[in-house]
Amino acid sequence: MANPVIMPRQGQSVEACIITAWHKKVGDAVRQGDLLFSYETDKSAFDEKSPVSGTLLAILAGEGDVVPCLDTVCVIGEAGEDISALTGKAAPAEAKEEAPAAPAAQPQPASPAKPAPREGDILRISPRAKALALKTGVDMTRVVPTGPHGRIIQRDIDAALDSGYHGTVADVEAYLAGGYKGSRAVAVSQGTALEAVEQQAETVYVAGGTEFSLYEEVPMTGVRKAISRSMCASLTEMAQLTLHTSFDATSIMEYRKQLKENAQLLGLPKITLNDMVLYAVSRTLLDHPYINANLVGETFRLFRHANIGLAVDTDRGLLVPTLFGADSMTLSQIAAASKEAAGRARSGRLTPDEMSGGSFTVTNLGSLGIESFTPVINPPQTAILGVCTITNRLRADGTVYPAMGLSLTFDHRAVDGAPAAKFLADLCSMLENFNLLLAK
Repeated sequence: MANPVIMPRQGQSVEACIITAWHKKVGDAVRQGDLLFSYETDKSAFDEKSPVSGTLLAILAGEGDVVPCLDTVCVIGEAGEDISALTGKAAPAEAKEEAPAAPAAQPQPASPAKPAPREGDILRISPRAKALALKTGVDMTRVVPTGPHGRIIQRDIDAALDSGYHGTVADVEAYLAGGYKGSRAVAVSQGTALEAVEQQAETVYVAGGTEFSLYEEVPMTGVRKAISRSMCASLTEMAQLTLHTSFDATSIMEYRKQLKENAQLLGLPKITLNDMVLYAVSRTLLDHPYINANLVGETFRLFRHANIGLAVDTDRGLLVPTLFGADSMTLSQIAAASKEAAGRARSGRLTPDEMSGGSFTVTNLGSLGIESFTPVINPPQTAILGVCTITNRLRADGTVYPAMGLSLTFDHRAVDGAPAAKFLADLCSMLENFNLLLAK
């Protein structure tokens, strides 16, 4: 019996997924649990395994296709089985694979074209090509017209530039005016261009350097597109403002040193400075409801718990898993939960539901030496905290202390400057007195 394999729904908010790779082809024998295809939502990437054993009879969506959730992606059954009822009007994948690809249209070799007319001839050039030539300073003696009746068009200027035929704007102006007397332009390699410029008083162009113009086009992934949409919406729809401050990190650094020395004895997980910041943030947020909030339209969602988004840098882009109820966790639990969430993010095992429902986000660039930055709010949240690196500063009495920078971006539609500054002040106070905070 033929079995359809559908596109799973990864979270209530996901309507469609993009197939990124097929690991089987039509006609392959498939065992239950074999990897069939990989796909991604706008937030994460997943692998789909075969629910049954059999033969892959049809593939109904190719790599790069957007497939609505719960739609049939492929069919597995017995060889020769009638699957028309499952494929509908979709063409069987084997037909697609067996049909020879239509040969790409090969550009016909153009008949030898003469260079652009020289001095005294009638110069035919389109307005767009003329403007481009004057803008770029192309060597007009190297431009070959391919337009009607020997007319120079924009693609001819582009072709000359791509071949490295550069001149001066003055020569282009003279050429277009009909008074061009010729140029002692020389073809040089990239490495000897400077020497040639010093030796020649007139035009120098670089030829034979096509390898320098090579590039690779890489399409945006679904995750990158989602980040792009979210960040653009954040910056265009919010009135964002950032406050910068720092606190004396002596207390948390001393406490972390004690933890490292006794972690194995006490059976504690590795606890980082960022874990301590998360702990302090979770305790501070509940006293600042409009910072621990979402703004949806003209309605505030004031959360009863601190659901903190943890910004994680991955190969697929920035992902933000949520630590739900962080205010009810111990420091050890926050450390364990943050490492688990970061690991799931980097391995592509997060579900969209695990990246939603956040009331506030913390992002840390301190390990990269960043002393201050402007984090962008994760909509529909009203604020985000950036954690910066530790620098040495002087006290009034001349002693040196380690200062950790904090950058708070907030939505001025939801929070005014004074309440935002009060939140930062309260957070700094908790971090500077971390041992007392743990006693609460």
